[in-house]
Amino acid sequence: MPTGRVAVFTTSGVPFDIVELPTPEVEPGGLLVKNTHAVICGSDLHGWRGDGDVPIPLVRKLTGHEFTGVVHSLGAGVKTDSLRRPLREGDRVAFPFFNPCNRCYWCTRGEHHACRHRGRWYTLDEHPYCDAGMADYYYLPPGHYVFKVPDELPTDAVPPVNCALSQVLFGLERAKMDFGDTVVIQGAGGLGIYATAIAADKGASRVIVIDGQQPRLDLAMRCGATDTVSMTDYPTPESRVERIRELTHGVGADVVVEVVGVAAATLEGLDMVRANGKYIDIGNIGGGSIEFPTVKVISNQTQWFGTVHYDPWIIEEALQFLVRVQDRIPVADVVSHKFPLEQINEAFEFAEWHGREGGTVANRVALTI
Repeated sequence: MPTGRVAVFTTSGVPFDIVELPTPEVEPGGLLVKNTHAVICGSDLHGWRGDGDVPIPLVRKLTGHEFTGVVHSLGAGVKTDSLRRPLREGDRVAFPFFNPCNRCYWCTRGEHHACRHRGRWYTLDEHPYCDAGMADYYYLPPGHYVFKVPDELPTDAVPPVNCALSQVLFGLERAKMDFGDTVVIQGAGGLGIYATAIAADKGASRVIVIDGQQPRLDLAMRCGATDTVSMTDYPTPESRVERIRELTHGVGADVVVEVVGVAAATLEGLDMVRANGKYIDIGNIGGGSIEFPTVKVISNQTQWFGTVHYDPWIIEEALQFLVRVQDRIPVADVVSHKFPLEQINEAFEFAEWHGREGGTVANRVALTI
């Protein structure tokens, strides 16, 4: 059986190892992907830092979930993608990094994003072969979802599709953002830039982006933002809330999207939502907690959407979104820097943003495989 490289994470503060492991054996109905690019997601940084309540594994585990690749080999019976388009070895593909079971209460209701059996976080002891995002290969088991990448898309635009882009697209669709809404986006990293572009494409009347890094805010303006709020100019939560009130004529935002990954941002963002508005909480998966009077949400009649994962169909919608906007929005620029897989430790150090002020900070750092 051939082998492949895989990055192995032990615990925060310990460098990644690159090891060789056997590749998965392809079952009938399965598909083996040869990875080409993997992106360092904010959740990867949370675990790497050891933030908040993120569990630190007691055994080594495989790493990476935001990535793309090409078909390496098709299992018996697999001839098409999930939309029955012909699929061949060498075709570029995008796919969810988790697998809903299709045999539980949530799946039978079409709520694949909430399937309690969808997770796929392997350790070397439980899953002893090369099968991860930051690795040479990834295995899609029987019953998988996979979508052929349109020929029009540059490869650099594809790696964040199965996490950053699909996550915020699903969040905005789930909250039913309407044409003409005012949208505030907390954070202009990879998810924030995509949320900006999606809100603009969906017809938001105003898209206001908050961040502490001017280069990120500049990119947000190129991707559809109408206004930006710099945390340098507005250094306190109170000043930022007041600025949002000014920009929305005292009403507040119809929709606020949190993609910062800091618990305190949620407390701040809730004060930016208009009465009966919507708050989409996506980035806050790194642990930490906040306390606030329930009246803040109840009296304001805030509709709060906690969003983790997405339904598989959103992958195709994300790909078509990229095709539609690529000539007017620099979506490929979300991947701002690249490192080879062998330099994964340098890549994580470069992607780290905690404690940095000013200067150029990466939106998404990709590993080339």
